[in-house]
Amino acid sequence: MSKDVSKKKVAFFLVASILLISFSFYTYQMVYTPNILVDKESRVLMIKPGSTYADVQQLLIKGDFVNDMVSFSFLARLMKYDQRIHPGRYILQRNMSNLQAVRTLRAGLQAPVAVTFNNVRLLSELGEKITKNLSIKPDEFYTALDEFIAKNNEGFNQENILTMFIPNTYEVYYNVTAEDLVQRIHKEYLKFWNEERLAKAKELGLTPIEVSILASIVQAENTRGDEARTIAGLYINRLRQGMPLQADPTLVFASGDFSLKRVLNVHKENKSPYNTYIYTGLTPGPINMPEINAIDGVLNYEKNDYIFMCAKEDFSGHHNFAATLAEHNKNAHKYQQALTIEQEKGRAAKKNSK
Repeated sequence: MSKDVSKKKVAFFLVASILLISFSFYTYQMVYTPNILVDKESRVLMIKPGSTYADVQQLLIKGDFVNDMVSFSFLARLMKYDQRIHPGRYILQRNMSNLQAVRTLRAGLQAPVAVTFNNVRLLSELGEKITKNLSIKPDEFYTALDEFIAKNNEGFNQENILTMFIPNTYEVYYNVTAEDLVQRIHKEYLKFWNEERLAKAKELGLTPIEVSILASIVQAENTRGDEARTIAGLYINRLRQGMPLQADPTLVFASGDFSLKRVLNVHKENKSPYNTYIYTGLTPGPINMPEINAIDGVLNYEKNDYIFMCAKEDFSGHHNFAATLAEHNKNAHKYQQALTIEQEKGRAAKKNSK
């Protein structure tokens, strides 16, 4: 073998080795080197339903997620991610490699969305709140809820369906369907109404729906948050004696004016079935979405003899409770006197400021 041929072989071997090493090094970098949010904070990537691979690329570019888009795209196509786009909410971690990111997106390993809903008075307010961070729209949610109501045999209807929603924080995926979301809420409702709570409701002679309706009234009266059991005991006494509940918050609800601060006699003439001054028993549905502590307050009500309550004269938001009308009238008189004094002080202060 001539020296020239040997030199050529050595040179070829060296070039091939350099190319192999370079290719291996680039391949290693493309696969394992950090390329996602390098030295940045971890962030959420939202991929909407119907998105294409090109859409995902644009999200990554515009959001400044990827350092080297060429290497990411090459590996993504190699791993056939371009054929498997899963919509959802993903958390891309700081200094992720292309391999880690593509595996996460291709497998649809979403980060759950925390769904919360509280401070709801009307069903019409719920849709916007519950779907806020999800891919479904409020009207889709209401359609699924209507279908659930039509099929259920647990006593739910349009007026009382809010009682199925137990205020809490639930984790679901961004692309959950409206039907699955409603089923999840129902599942949580059944879990909440365990054997212990059901037994207490039965002892009261109320269904879970009726307990929640009463809890909504208790919650509206319990502005300070520490009188739920006492107020519940009072209303249960009235129910058992066939007395109207005479709960002012139900008149506010019946009026539809939730800014109403003071209930007047004219409001007591409202023919709404939510007027507990006219009609005995519970309202057709809740007047708000009762919190867990209000529901448990009813189930663990205080056994007392109270059938009247009046706002305390110290304007603390607490109540004076009474078992007799005479005692109640005394409490009401003390409150009216205190209110008159406060009004006089207010007028004097206004006069002095002029």
